Amino acid sequence: MNLLKEVKNRAMAPTPPFFQFLKKAGLIIAAVGTAMLTAPGAVPDVLLAYAAHAVTAGTILVSICQLTVDESRLEERLLQSVE
Repeated sequence: MNLLKEVKNRAMAPTPPFFQFLKKAGLIIAAVGTAMLTAPGAVPDVLLAYAAHAVTAGTILVSICQLTVDESRLEERLLQSVE
């Protein structure tokens, strides 16, 4: 099936600048959530719940941003590889 090949090609393709910014924000959100989940000592249950949601939201944001393709830069890259 070509679905896996298409996902791989999209993941390797250039990402638009706006989505690069969002990807960095998603990484920060996931990192803060992970830090809160692994913090030593007693952490309130409410904070643990928010931290779990932050990890999930950050991971989803990074995944979506990574699969977004900048078509113009992709075409430029393809033209350069042909020449």
